Amino acid sequence: MAWTDERVELLKKLWSEGLSASQIANRLGGVSRNAVIGKVHRLGLSGRATTSRIKSVRSRKRAASVGMKSNRLKYASHGNAALKQQFGSSGLEKPAPHVSPIEELVIPLDERASIMSLTADMCRWPIGDPTEKDFHFCGRDKVAGIPYCEHHARVAFQPLQSRRKSKAAAKS
Repeated sequence: MAWTDERVELLKKLWSEGLSASQIANRLGGVSRNAVIGKVHRLGLSGRATTSRIKSVRSRKRAASVGMKSNRLKYASHGNAALKQQFGSSGLEKPAPHVSPIEELVIPLDERASIMSLTADMCRWPIGDPTEKDFHFCGRDKVAGIPYCEHHARVAFQPLQSRRKSKAAAKS
């Protein structure tokens, strides 16, 4: 399909009216959207009339978002909810204000597990730097449903810290 002078003039008119390239291609017939875009660029047509689309962003109602936020806080959970029954936390009591650091287990050399010796029932907690020769995994018996032993599960799934709780309270 060749671009005749009449079709080029119609293209310019429709483009200045703010029609999209797809709409212009449909009106002209026999050309694709990409052909229209290419011709517009070759002709140097940059100025366009505004379209009928809404340019402003609609604002949300404040009352709805505040209500949702309060419901979210009412049903909020502290820590990993999946492990609360196994590790005795009902979620109703407040966590200790300061959680003491848990010391790393010292695994004897003959009990250490490498990536090649790990089995499905062993703790997969990595110990050390993976680039070092003495890197190993815990290898103790794991708790059912999680990949760690009881000690490392307590390290991995700690309750929400009081510092984080105070930040959340300050935001709301």
